[in-house]
Amino acid sequence: MPDGSAVPGLRRIVTASMVFGLVSAIVLVLLPFAGARENVIWGVALLGFAFGWAALAAASTMWTASPQRWAWLPAATQAVAGIVLLAWPRAVEQEWVAWGWPLATLALVVTTFVSARRHLRGRAAWPVQAVFAMMTLAAIAGLVECTLEALDRRGLPMPGRRVEVGGRQLYMTTTGDGGPTVVLFCGFGDLSSEWGWIAPAVAKDCRVCAFDLAGRGWSDSAPAMQDGEAIADDVHTVLERANIPGPYILAGHSLGGLYTMIFAARHPADVAGMVLLDSTHPQQYTRLRPYPRLYEIYRRGSALFPSLARLGVGRIAYRSQFDVLPAAVRAEQIAFWSTARFARSQRDEWAGVLRTMDKAGALRSLGDRPLAVVTAARGAPVGWMPLQDELARLSTNSVHRVLPQAEHIELVYLREPAASSAQAIRDVVQAVRTGRPLAQH
Repeated sequence: MPDGSAVPGLRRIVTASMVFGLVSAIVLVLLPFAGARENVIWGVALLGFAFGWAALAAASTMWTASPQRWAWLPAATQAVAGIVLLAWPRAVEQEWVAWGWPLATLALVVTTFVSARRHLRGRAAWPVQAVFAMMTLAAIAGLVECTLEALDRRGLPMPGRRVEVGGRQLYMTTTGDGGPTVVLFCGFGDLSSEWGWIAPAVAKDCRVCAFDLAGRGWSDSAPAMQDGEAIADDVHTVLERANIPGPYILAGHSLGGLYTMIFAARHPADVAGMVLLDSTHPQQYTRLRPYPRLYEIYRRGSALFPSLARLGVGRIAYRSQFDVLPAAVRAEQIAFWSTARFARSQRDEWAGVLRTMDKAGALRSLGDRPLAVVTAARGAPVGWMPLQDELARLSTNSVHRVLPQAEHIELVYLREPAASSAQAIRDVVQAVRTGRPLAQH
């Protein structure tokens, strides 16, 4: 049997088949299944790669004198793995899958490489060898990431506690003492540790509670995707079971502002005041011109993050992102943000944004309960300020403070703007205690 090095057309078939597999995976992930959950993204990508191996085996058998039947092994293996992932959505949550896929990939490379060498030589083998090299690098990266995550879990202290809610545990931190209790709602895709500057400052005056949403940080995953209503109810349940009485002052940054509004709409008797830190507006999707396009881009892009995180991409991307936060919380932020589990929770949270906006719109008024709105002006899109003004009109006892030199994320992450955010919360605390109107300053 020819070794493949001089078989007419074989090199073109090998190259075309490998390109076909790669393109199939990319097209499936970016077009018909764009924005899907991790099991779907991972599953269809494997099916795309399987198409490439199957094309090599079939085309070489039909059109050359050197059939590459060994290619049916990776084709069948990746196809079966892809189908299993599609049929079993929670497979991606299993610890043994995280460790198993790199080892299985290495075993497949070794087994297939031995067979391929018997049938391919010279330049005809280069495309296949390049694919084997990429599979090996991906497997090694996966093992390294699993090891680093295991070390993170062992080395990170858990400063708060976990409270049972709906058969699972939700993580919360509590600092300070005295009422009214301030309840902090994180911005999109973040952790309780994002409040590293603000929580200690506010805790000088009263008790402060912050949470990791389901599937994030030390909190267990929810059995299904959650919208803002489910998130607000989770927090309310945890506060009750932790024996932290209301009424509360709710403070939310960015998307967390929507959760405060939903909480207030569903549990009005438990709300004493509110602080909105550059909050998302309930009608932002329809009234902020660039938002629908940005939403769709991120909806599609965020679906890729869990799979990329398994290769260590998140650990590289976020390595210096949290340098502006206090040293005590940096390691926690990097460790959790780097994981596929965290990226899954972000993707799911973003997928529920439109429903969350709709639910937040149920809050029409806070009456005369104190409300502070803090807006970051630098980098704000056209139309952002009028929406922030509208949020301030939710209460007849409100202030709207604009920080001209601060950007959106800096209201929490950067020390000086975060101090202004903390002061707004403390002002609402004092307004609730004294019954005096809020002052603009």
